[in-house]
Amino acid sequence: MNPFVDALLLQAGYNAALVAIGAGLLGFAGGAVGTFLFLRKRALVSDALAHATLPGIGLAFIVMVLLGGDGRNLLGLLTGSAISAFVGLWLVQWMTRVTRLSEDAAIGAVLSVFFGLGIVILTVIQTMSSGRQAGLESFLLGSTAGMLFNDALIIAVGGSLAVLATWLLRRPMTLVAFDPDYAAASGTNVNRIDIAMMGLVMAVTVIGLKLVGLILIIALLIIPPVTARFWTERSGRVFWSAGLCGGVSGYVGAAISASAPALPTGSIIVLVAATLFLVSLLFAPARGVATAVINHRRFQWRVHRRQGLLAMARAEPIHEPFTLRVLRAEGLIRKDGVPTDAGRAQAAKIARDERRWDVARQIHLDAGLTGRYDGLTPIEQVFTPDEIAEFDTRIGGPSAVHPQGAA
Repeated sequence: MNPFVDALLLQAGYNAALVAIGAGLLGFAGGAVGTFLFLRKRALVSDALAHATLPGIGLAFIVMVLLGGDGRNLLGLLTGSAISAFVGLWLVQWMTRVTRLSEDAAIGAVLSVFFGLGIVILTVIQTMSSGRQAGLESFLLGSTAGMLFNDALIIAVGGSLAVLATWLLRRPMTLVAFDPDYAAASGTNVNRIDIAMMGLVMAVTVIGLKLVGLILIIALLIIPPVTARFWTERSGRVFWSAGLCGGVSGYVGAAISASAPALPTGSIIVLVAATLFLVSLLFAPARGVATAVINHRRFQWRVHRRQGLLAMARAEPIHEPFTLRVLRAEGLIRKDGVPTDAGRAQAAKIARDERRWDVARQIHLDAGLTGRYDGLTPIEQVFTPDEIAEFDTRIGGPSAVHPQGAA
């Protein structure tokens, strides 16, 4: 069987199956938790948190070695990274609160300083006799080949708790994300919700370090929510859709990496997530680029059709090439420019509808009703047949063309 299919079906060996499951769980947690960070427009905070973990990893290793323990103990390293990330988050909040720095400037300062400090500490570790082969650089880009059951268990439990906490706090987080001023006025403690949001992001960042590394974990927190946002307008659906996108990215990326062992797992996971994002960007039914292009083309077609029919009703010459093409394509004029019977009928209806709307504005003073007229919405979608009949009575003259004339 194909190695990739084997990996997808968890038939490529115990370690490959463990990595795929762990990556899928982490991807789901990252996508779900990162949803409200994205909606809050604080995507860069995840970048600062991820880079702020590096000094903590190095210092935790040194402390564990000096105490006579195993410097590469995962729980100890994650604890150190969590403390370091918390300090970085506190510094961002503190600088934003007591100085005139904007949040993005504070994030940039913390990100660069902590990352530089972390690199220095890792360099020092490499000079230690007990740290020369520490392998801590794997926390930069991730390392999954040596993942143990306990590592996957930490990801599963920690990720599940983070997702559960985010779901329980979804209502205040949604309110703060979309309208923090209203949230504060209604009694919600915006600062506490922000801290809770950052804490959950920090938790996912810390547990994901071993799998995709501190640089690529940012992608799992941001790309899945952005992808999900193309498909729905509801925050609850974005939450679950982002988790699904992240989970699929993690699982499929790990399977691809297992089928081609020379490829780095973390990087492949991010590329799969980016592929899902690109597909959504282009083809999402509501917000995709292709949909926007198609809708624009349809709108342009309708505008030219209406303008052409109005000109036809007024016996005015039509010179615009696209308008002529639209009318010919719908069989409303012949190749020589002479209107067909269907064209004359549609032109008469368009002209009469214009007069109907004039009467409607005189009868109905409700701007919310008559204001819906954009020149393209059929009058039959706004008023009832009885109302349209009343308009025709006031207009007088020859009877109107049937509303269901040729389209």
